[in-house]
Amino acid sequence: MGATTAIHCETALVDGVAVDGVRLQIGAAGRIERVERDAAAQPGDLRLGLVIPGAGNAHSHAFHRVLRGRTHDDCGDFWRWREQMYAAAGRLDPEAYHRLALGVFGEMLAAGWTAVGEFHYVHHRPDGTPYAPAHAMELALAAAADSVGIRLTLLDTCYLAGGIGQPLTAAQRRFGDGTAARWLARWHALRDALPESVMLGAAIHSVRAVPPDAIAEIVRGLPGDVPLHVHLSEQPQENDDCLRAHGLTPTGVLARAGALSSRLSAVHATHLTDDDVRMLGDAGVTVVMCPTTEADLGDGVGPARRLADAGARIALGSDQNAVVDPLLEARGLEAGERLASGRRGRFSPAELTTALTVDGYATLGRAGGIRVGGAADLVEIDRASVRTTGADPAQIVLAATAADVARVVVGGVVRAERGILAPSAAGKRAEDPARLLADALTDFARPEDPA
Repeated sequence: MGATTAIHCETALVDGVAVDGVRLQIGAAGRIERVERDAAAQPGDLRLGLVIPGAGNAHSHAFHRVLRGRTHDDCGDFWRWREQMYAAAGRLDPEAYHRLALGVFGEMLAAGWTAVGEFHYVHHRPDGTPYAPAHAMELALAAAADSVGIRLTLLDTCYLAGGIGQPLTAAQRRFGDGTAARWLARWHALRDALPESVMLGAAIHSVRAVPPDAIAEIVRGLPGDVPLHVHLSEQPQENDDCLRAHGLTPTGVLARAGALSSRLSAVHATHLTDDDVRMLGDAGVTVVMCPTTEADLGDGVGPARRLADAGARIALGSDQNAVVDPLLEARGLEAGERLASGRRGRFSPAELTTALTVDGYATLGRAGGIRVGGAADLVEIDRASVRTTGADPAQIVLAATAADVARVVVGGVVRAERGILAPSAAGKRAEDPARLLADALTDFARPEDPA
């Protein structure tokens, strides 16, 4: 299926405002070249109903999907859950990861995530030795995204320590490159190996996993236009350990290492001091909130409104993929704020839509939104379902769920319809992400079972 030259939207959210009769002229590169308002549909147009811009999933760990519905019977905390996650990571190889990523990325696309930032650190064999040929795990993810049709920003992650001042554990060996210099060398080589469809970003796993001098070396060694992400203050223990070791909060460590800037995306940012909020806002970072994961793991509710008011942008991510639904992430952001503050309307529907779309894309190094120069990535919402009937189109983000996604367009091409992935231009048959996931999950025993 080729790119459509024009798309007509009965109603579209343009900068958060519901506009009727929006006609988009699409260029050969799959970008929007012209936006017409109050326009009539023309013969040959792809006709859509209520449309929001494509959503940018700013934080994903695709392999965590293995844990969905398997970690809830013994209570515990984040750290107990992490051991189960390590067990799942230990079962990955390039072939299995490719199959799993097909299902995970397929589920994302059908749900309305049209771009994803994959925070990737399972680089090597379980014993820490590189794969041959090189970059096998990274190329497996790239091939899966390309097959599905979702835009991938691969956030290749530096992971050097098992905790502050601690070596990598046996379960973590496959994550590490030994030094920041070795990670940088692999990163630059990977940039040349990836297909053009994939954007290569970078990530520092956390101040737990990367020492301050290595963080500074990474900041100096990466091109200045490369998106840089980091897990930040997800758990109080991280803050306590950092204060003991460095006399600084994790945000303070990043600031001293020169990492705070507008190209940085701080994921979670749940447990912050007032000074942390000020520093992140002053630097113009993007804070990536993952409300369904933060709730699932009992992380807490981060100060999203305070961060936004301080100058930070807010984006959203699915993180562990226990829930894959961009609209529920947006609703979860506002719900958390309401529960913490006792007030409604902490984020307007327009702000939530921007977090999902324009700012989600920006943190992945991409241009989103319904605007000239933006990617022609669109999500059509069924406005007549039991959830959406009667809703104000401008407030649809607080009414709809992924079950209401009718069609998903990436680069002017319809890539999914009613939960099913569309056939590709090469003639590949339509695929149900549920079948892809079922096939992939046969590669994994229960995470707690012996390997």
